[in-house]
Amino acid sequence: MNTDIHQGTGMATSIRLAQETERRLDTLAAKTGRSKAYYLREIIERGIEDMEDYYLATEVLERVRKGDEAVFTLDEVERNLDLAD
Repeated sequence: MNTDIHQGTGMATSIRLAQETERRLDTLAAKTGRSKAYYLREIIERGIEDMEDYYLATEVLERVRKGDEAVFTLDEVERNLDLAD
């Protein structure tokens, strides 16, 4: 299934869904009276932050593993911020 997503002047996007996903989306839309496009927008908007966090974190982790990213212990942070007991 190709589903076009339109919202205001935003970009129209076409995606291919697995049949089971399409069936679930159809059922949800039918039971709630909302459009499939509405739910696809909601899913994307709610999920993109998680995806950004994950992929950006993996980049930082790789820099840490290579020694290209500074890492501090809790004790070091507390000392540097004059928070040490």
